[in-house]
Amino acid sequence: MHRRTTFAGLALVAAATLALAGCAGGTDSGSGDSDAGDEYGLVSAGTLTACSDVPYPPFEVEDSSTESGYSGFDIDLLDAIAKKLDLKLAVQDVGFDALQSGTTLVAGTCDLGASAMTITDERKANIDFSDPYYDSLQSLLVRTDSGIESIDDLAGKNVGVQQGTTGETYATENATGAELVQYPSDGELWPAMQAGQIDAILQDQPVNIEHEKADSAYKIVETYDTEESYGFAFAKGEKDALVDAVNSALQELRDSGEYQKIYDSYFSAN
Repeated sequence: MHRRTTFAGLALVAAATLALAGCAGGTDSGSGDSDAGDEYGLVSAGTLTACSDVPYPPFEVEDSSTESGYSGFDIDLLDAIAKKLDLKLAVQDVGFDALQSGTTLVAGTCDLGASAMTITDERKANIDFSDPYYDSLQSLLVRTDSGIESIDDLAGKNVGVQQGTTGETYATENATGAELVQYPSDGELWPAMQAGQIDAILQDQPVNIEHEKADSAYKIVETYDTEESYGFAFAKGEKDALVDAVNSALQELRDSGEYQKIYDSYFSAN
């Protein structure tokens, strides 16, 4: 179809374009060009959007004092990476099971997953991972008066695990005779433990350490070296440029010492 364009029409279009440009400039509170990151195919131009299962202290917690509304080791590290890429950081709270399976990432809800996710061969079938950024252990948290001293004492006990995690896998393979109770996140696991609905929690050591520190009625009785490392997750085969950029920024943070500062702010006391 052919359309006739008058000079008056052109003038109106030009005026509207200038008005829109003025509005965009007035609302941009970011650190740089709103077109930054176009080469990464971002969900929102100029913004690195991360999906995370919150809460999972000390890796992800709600924090109204920050621009994204969240903090924690994963979030603070990713915020530093975003700044290296001249991007703002936005965070969306999502369920972990759909995130670790790759469903959330393929749906285009976010650019990457940052949720204390262990790199495994099974997950690699559906997800691309960044270079490892944290090494972790599994652990067993119980009440101090429970009489439970090891994983061998869990027969007939209710053991809480987070669905879809390597902690659940380890418990399934090693907690002989235990009744495993699945929860969607630590946000449900910990209250269930405090309410006496479960006798133990088997999950990542840093998270159980937070609970141990918060309440002296609970203690970690065992840790398990499963040679786990966390990585940021990406939709399979869709974000190669972004994966490379995140890896480069992560290495720069390690080289400059900034990674260590962020790490120490959460883990040095442990």
